[in-house]
Amino acid sequence: MKSASMEEHRRLAPEDIICGVITLSDSKYEEFRKTGEIPEGDLSGRKLMEALSESYSVKEYRIIPDDRHELLSAVDDMIDKGADVIFTTGGTGIGSRDITVETLRGIFEKELDGFGEIFRYLSFKKLGAGAILSRATAGVYRKTLIFALPGSPNAVELGIEIAVPELGHLVKHLRE
Repeated sequence: MKSASMEEHRRLAPEDIICGVITLSDSKYEEFRKTGEIPEGDLSGRKLMEALSESYSVKEYRIIPDDRHELLSAVDDMIDKGADVIFTTGGTGIGSRDITVETLRGIFEKELDGFGEIFRYLSFKKLGAGAILSRATAGVYRKTLIFALPGSPNAVELGIEIAVPELGHLVKHLRE
């Protein structure tokens, strides 16, 4: 059941939302560095770009290695250029090179716990107990929404399904 106030907030939500996309992957970064072209294999980054471009302006798309300093620099640069929302894909696993979640949680001023909870719940419904590996998260940093999604295309589709319909509503609150 949706409340009248939530529907009113959605109605008044801004449409002029600027987005950025960051793919974190050592291997995709190496390929990009060598060719200067977006790797064919960056399906998740491409999915994000396509989905966001349907309703919003995507100003920047970067491929970076799994490196804390590179991630912080990319986030700050995108915010300095006006990003309202940043999606990252990759680096959310439990491997030693997976630094996205710890890096972003270290800068979040507020965390959107509900995003990760819904993501894991829906993942559990589709995948079963394997959903415990998901560390998808979202938060606010410098009045910008940041969503950290796993690198798999299916996980990115799920993240899009959850987050994109609410972006206007969320950005409205950040601009207040």
